[in-house]
Formats: sequence, structure tokens, C-alpha cells
Amino acid sequence: MFRNRLTFRPKTAVAGRRTLFGRIALGIALGCIGAAAFAANPAKAADGAGKPGPESMLIEVYKDLASDHLRVAQAKADELVAAYPNFRLGQLIRGDLLMMSTHVVTTFGDVPNGPPNQLKSLREEAVAHLNALRERPDPRLIPRAVLKLRDDQKHVLIVDARRSRLYVYENRDGQLKFVNDYYITQGKLGVNKIKAGDQKTPLGVYYITGRLSGPRLPDFYGAGALPINYPNEWDKINGRSGSGIWLHGTPSDSFSRPPLASDGCVVLSNPDLHKLYESVEIGKTPVVIADHVDFVDKDKWASDRSLATKLLESWRRDMESLNTTRLLANYSPRFKSAVGEDLRTWYGKQPHYPSGGNLAVSVKDTTFFLYPGEEDMIVGTFTEESVLGKTRQSVRKRQYWALEGTQWKIVSETEL
Repeated sequence: MFRNRLTFRPKTAVAGRRTLFGRIALGIALGCIGAAAFAANPAKAADGAGKPGPESMLIEVYKDLASDHLRVAQAKADELVAAYPNFRLGQLIRGDLLMMSTHVVTTFGDVPNGPPNQLKSLREEAVAHLNALRERPDPRLIPRAVLKLRDDQKHVLIVDARRSRLYVYENRDGQLKFVNDYYITQGKLGVNKIKAGDQKTPLGVYYITGRLSGPRLPDFYGAGALPINYPNEWDKINGRSGSGIWLHGTPSDSFSRPPLASDGCVVLSNPDLHKLYESVEIGKTPVVIADHVDFVDKDKWASDRSLATKLLESWRRDMESLNTTRLLANYSPRFKSAVGEDLRTWYGKQPHYPSGGNLAVSVKDTTFFLYPGEEDMIVGTFTEESVLGKTRQSVRKRQYWALEGTQWKIVSETEL
């Protein structure tokens, strides 16, 4: 009907055409969403010490545009860039609003002779911020990938690459509670990192391994960095290479970066990185990086968790039986250890208990995740405690279970 064009006449734009700006700029250019969605989804609350964050201020501008409150939107855009002068997207939207009073605005980011690649990146960032409002997690739903955390793991970080979003969930008595979410930048060429220099962000389950403060780093990394353990065991088994994958901040001249702009790291704004520091424990906090995060109801989540628990319990019983045939039936013929050994070679190096004994095996401090980037794979980490007579052993293990046909099999196992 509108032919994807914004037609405004200087100083004489009628209300219907002003509404057209709200509908087109927000609908066609930014992802097909109207004013009704804003009413159902309030903007994010204050940032930091009571100061509204740029995303919440930007959403308020969007809301007034969609409601045909152009003067109010202009005033809020002025406040946004005054508070965050290095927020380039805010500067661009403010510029569009200013230009409406002087000439016809035909597109979002109507900058004469503007660099097309940079404008494209800013439009993509605008879409990501808007979609964050539209697609905030339902508090009644649970991220499917996180099946179980240890009691001492207080938080889990979940990256949704497709939404350009990082979600923080708190572990409250074994239940996941949504805490916050942040806009993020990922690799220039997307996800599923294979090798060093491919400019992709890895998919998988990782852990924060350190905390690097901003003063120790070049300005490019902003307020600091949180390295993760890429490549992990599964990455190495699959021949994935590279290093130096961090969660880090932005340079001082930029508040945020476009959705696809890093060399593989996950990039947050500096204020968001500071807040994230509060949720992180070195060596404990998991980071789940997925192409797309599925949110499911409690029944589906409980069913997946029950399956993982049953698989580990079946393995524990077979381990306790001292029956090699029963135990090895849990393992896949395509098994590979973390150093590339096949099942026979790896199993031959494992400690073996004499048959006829009374072995007691227990597991504790268990975590389970559905592994991102792999169809039907569960990774479980646990402490195995074995007692045979006066011999006691405690070891931390990680197993990767994959669905092969109709049966789940261990495709890799390692001691940590």
C-alpha cells in the first residue's frame, strides 16, 4: 500500500503521514512491528545507578514514533545522544528526525552519500534492539539447553546469536530464573567456528576461565574481558582450532558494535560488561553459545532433564556391576577420547577393578546441557566416587552422549 516509501512535506506533514513514519520505519525497516507490541512489552528499566540505559531510551523513541508523537520522539532522541554521545545508532535516528523538518525522508538512516556498509550495519543493530523488546523471554519458560546446574553454580550465561542477545539466568534451588539480557556482537561471519581466523563465534558449552581488567588491555577491548575455554574437549575432537575467544567490551569511541562485527568474540557494551562481572565466577560460570535458543515449558524441560539423569544412572549401575560387556554397551563404536583415541585404546588405559568384588559407585555435583550446534547431544559433567574395599577414588568426569538411531551412546569421555 505504501510502496516502502516515506513521503513527508516540510512543516506540513499531516498526522497520517507522521504515523506512516512510525509504521514504515518501525515496520518495514525495523522488522514488521506496530505500536500494539510496545504496549504489551515495556522497555527495559534503568541502567546502572538509576540512569536509563541507551537501549531503554531508544525503545522509548521507537514507542513515540509508533504512536505518532514525533516532537516527543525528537526530544527523547536528543536526550539519548546527550547521555550517550558515542551511541552511533542513537545519533543516526536523531539525524533522521531532524531531517524530517527539511526534506522528504525516504529510508531509515537517510544520510546523503553515507557509507552503505556502515548504514547497513546500523540498520541491523536497530532491528536487533527492537527484536529484543518483542522477543524477551517469557518468565514461565526455560532455556532448553540448560538441564541442570551444580548447587554452587549461581548463574549461567546463554548467548543467542540469531537474536544478538546474551541472557543471564540465576540458579535458585535448582530452578532457572531470568535475571537480565544484553545486546551482543558476534563474529563477522556468524557462528560455528572451525579454525583460527575464520571470524566466527564458536557454538558449545564453555566456562569463564579468567577476568582481565580494562587497564591491562588495549582500548579495543573496552572495560575488560572474560576469556572462555575454547576450544573445549568436543572442539578438539572435531578438529576445531583457534584461541582467544572472550566476552569483552567496546572501544571508548563506540557504545556498541553492529551484530556481526567481531573476529569471533562476544562483545558487549562496557556498562553491560561491568554488570555481567557481578554474575561471573571463574571456573564455575557456564557460557552456552547457541545459534538459536529454544525456550520450553517446565514439563518439556523436566522430561529432557529426566532423560539425562536416566542415562547417567544406567551408566553408573553398569560401572558398578564390574561387567565389561554391560559397561561398554553404553559407548558408541565411533567413540573418541579427548586426544583422539578409539574406544578400545582408551578403555585399555582406564583403571580396572577385579571381578567378584563389591564396588560401590556414586555420582554427585552433576551438570547437564543439551549441546548447541549438535542435534541430539547431551553433555554431562559429574564427580564419580568409587569404593571397593579399602580403595577409594574420586574423579571429575565429562561425558558426551549422542542419539544413534533409537539409543543414546557415549561418544566421548574425559577426566577433568
